[in-house]
Amino acid sequence: MRTFTKVLAVTAVAGLALTGCGRSSDSTSGSTSSGSAAAASGFAADSVIGVSLPQKTSENWVLAEKLFNDDLSGAGFKQDVQFANGGVAEQQNQIDAMITKGAKVLVVGAIDGGQLGGQLKSAKEKGITVIAYDRLLTNTADVDYYIAYDNFKVGVLQGTALLEGMKAKKPNGPYNVELFAGSPDDNNAKVFFEGAMSVLQPKIDDGTLKVVSGQTKFEQAVTQGWKAENAQNRMDTLLAGSYTGTELDGVLSPNDTLARAIITSVKSAGKPIPVVTGQDSEVESVKSIMAGEQYSTINKDTRNLVKETVAMVVALQKGEKPTVNDEKSYDNGVKVVPANLLAPVIVTKANAAEAYANDPTLSPLTK
Repeated sequence: MRTFTKVLAVTAVAGLALTGCGRSSDSTSGSTSSGSAAAASGFAADSVIGVSLPQKTSENWVLAEKLFNDDLSGAGFKQDVQFANGGVAEQQNQIDAMITKGAKVLVVGAIDGGQLGGQLKSAKEKGITVIAYDRLLTNTADVDYYIAYDNFKVGVLQGTALLEGMKAKKPNGPYNVELFAGSPDDNNAKVFFEGAMSVLQPKIDDGTLKVVSGQTKFEQAVTQGWKAENAQNRMDTLLAGSYTGTELDGVLSPNDTLARAIITSVKSAGKPIPVVTGQDSEVESVKSIMAGEQYSTINKDTRNLVKETVAMVVALQKGEKPTVNDEKSYDNGVKVVPANLLAPVIVTKANAAEAYANDPTLSPLTK
């Protein structure tokens, strides 16, 4: 069993054909809650559905807002979709307001999955079903379902891409690398990092990889707030301190925004661009990949994730059990949360046209 507490530790294996959210490709443990009982009887087809999203830290969260508005409205619901750009306190207040409005389902993409316990408890007392969206809600029994891409596998794919990209440029190691992680208050950041390190740590141990800075722990690699300027500043410091006369071969970056910041830092230092990974299939990073700069990204199609989430809401409205495909892996510290996991896809210049063939925004960039 994977154990997903506020900071998670996990194990898994890689595969190439499996995304803060991404873009197209195509029996629960714990206590029974009033929300689950309410879901079993269904609710009115025009009910309020609350969607609480975190800050707009990537274009995919912005896309999710539009999709939730369109898809929930199209399914006949009254949607209430909010961003918590002001932080955790704002998200808490927004969820309280959604409860007051009589929402029947809460879809929560948390800023910090461990800081919403009071709100979720109030929701369950009102018979509301809670779906954790993209980021697991932790240390609470008051969550019914989790829907996301397989974020551990995302990390595995990123680590695999880093190794493959460096080998393609330089067939024989050793390779000098640096490691970046996401924001420590995002539950997924640790999962991505652990997935990548399941691939990279054995190569560090056998000498194939050398982290010249010595910063190999999650706590040393984090990027507060997923902010590009924080990643760029750290990369500036690493280059100045460890790479004045040493070649940098690769950088593990957990998403596209940070990948571009890392590349900007390397360019500013007048150094060759190393192999840099990413995630989210952001437009500027797909352009960068096609230009031969950023090496890879992960496609986690937001359209599919929102579509599957709305399908869960429709099932609940009808009094049916939503689709789940993992009922044992996601222990949030209090209960095992039934999960519906979607498969992410690794994208490089070599397969970008195929990966984005059905994406009207990204497909033209690959021509």
